[in-house]
Amino acid sequence: MDALKFKESALNRWKFWLGMWKDLPSVAFWGIKVKDLNDTSCVVVVPFNYRSKNPFRSIYFGALSGAAELATGLLCKKLILERGNFSMLVTGFRAEFTKKATSATFFTCDQGKELAHILDNMINAGDSAVYEMKAIGKNADGADIMTAYIQWSFKRK
Repeated sequence: MDALKFKESALNRWKFWLGMWKDLPSVAFWGIKVKDLNDTSCVVVVPFNYRSKNPFRSIYFGALSGAAELATGLLCKKLILERGNFSMLVTGFRAEFTKKATSATFFTCDQGKELAHILDNMINAGDSAVYEMKAIGKNADGADIMTAYIQWSFKRK
């Protein structure tokens, strides 16, 4: 799949939903959606509904963490597809929760330029790099809910 088809599939509600049921069923179950995906950033939203809610009337931390990882991972995948054959793997995760998520939460990762530079410098097969990406989750009012730091490992094949 090329980067353009990948982007179109991610932004197409039904194709994304079907793909998630196949590969990441928890994302489909929680109702996470992709709002934007381009060369510099990715925005995903996790809704506040009966599937993503915990007993404390907020969004379950697992759903928030999944949305944060997805925001970084989709951006990684898009940039990789534009540059050749790479493998990618999460090698670290940490999060800071700052406010209770009682409404839809939007996660943004805007490190596309930095990641593109790293990938462009991996020229030879076997070259590898590790990069920590950040996804910031905010509610509709713009209040910070969570910041996730996802460490990705990349290797050129």
